[in-house]
Amino acid sequence: MAPSTGAGPEAGRRLLAPEFLQKLETLSLLSRKRFRGAQRGDRRSLARGRGLEFDDYRAYQLGDDYRYIDWNVVSRLDRFFVKMFSEEEDLDVSLMVDTSRSMAAGRPSKLLLATQLAAAIGYIGLTNLDRVGVTAFASTTASRLDRLRSRARAVDLLEFLGRLEPSGETHLGLAMRRHLATSRRRGLLVLLSDLFDPRGYEPALLLCRHHRVQTFLIHVLAEEELSPRIAGDLRLVDVETQQAVEVTVDAEAVRAYAAARDAFFHGIERFCFRHGIDYLRTSTAVPVETLVLRWLRQGGLLQ
Repeated sequence: MAPSTGAGPEAGRRLLAPEFLQKLETLSLLSRKRFRGAQRGDRRSLARGRGLEFDDYRAYQLGDDYRYIDWNVVSRLDRFFVKMFSEEEDLDVSLMVDTSRSMAAGRPSKLLLATQLAAAIGYIGLTNLDRVGVTAFASTTASRLDRLRSRARAVDLLEFLGRLEPSGETHLGLAMRRHLATSRRRGLLVLLSDLFDPRGYEPALLLCRHHRVQTFLIHVLAEEELSPRIAGDLRLVDVETQQAVEVTVDAEAVRAYAAARDAFFHGIERFCFRHGIDYLRTSTAVPVETLVLRWLRQGGLLQ
């Protein structure tokens, strides 16, 4: 990833409006799995312990602290049960942003929307004392911001994301393999990409499943990729490989493109459903505020 021209604090601050950041402070990230946090946070996980909020009962076992026996239940059922509690723990949040050359497409660009979404999700995590890390990847290179914690580190997060520019080719599998090899803790992984990888998206997502990582895939596309408005004899060049092809775009070609596009989308949806991966597809035409405050809440990533 090449640094942007004029990179610095201002580049990061331009990602999200201050008014929008204030709205994000009322949200928190959701986790469907049980992870053991390293420190206490302001979010509530499903991990059980002697915490602050009642969660469930279980049968008394030898060695349990008798102070947690619920005597009301004992009197009704004539059996010993202990109370279990939800415990507040920090969540490990990994944000992976595709910065390959194809992410430059769109107005605004796919990369801009991806970095805005990553900034919003990361900011929500930091305000809730979760641990947040970012990996920006393309082809064989990657840039990483190590785990951050606390709202005071939000400036570092925004500056890092604000400096990213598109370069290189997409290699999802390699990027995911390297990321998981250096991740010490399981947690929530949010992948933001257009998924334009000739090797396919499946290897990267299967790695997440193998490592039992809760994964949320945000599929970012340009509006012209969803509904291209081109016609005639054209020479199309792949922005990543520089390979060119001569095509005649007529009504039949547009129909064939639409069929291939829909098949691609349906394949991703089926794959994610089968492997327990949350999936959201969006275009650069949708404002980041709408995506975060409405779509990501409806999609189960935020509450």
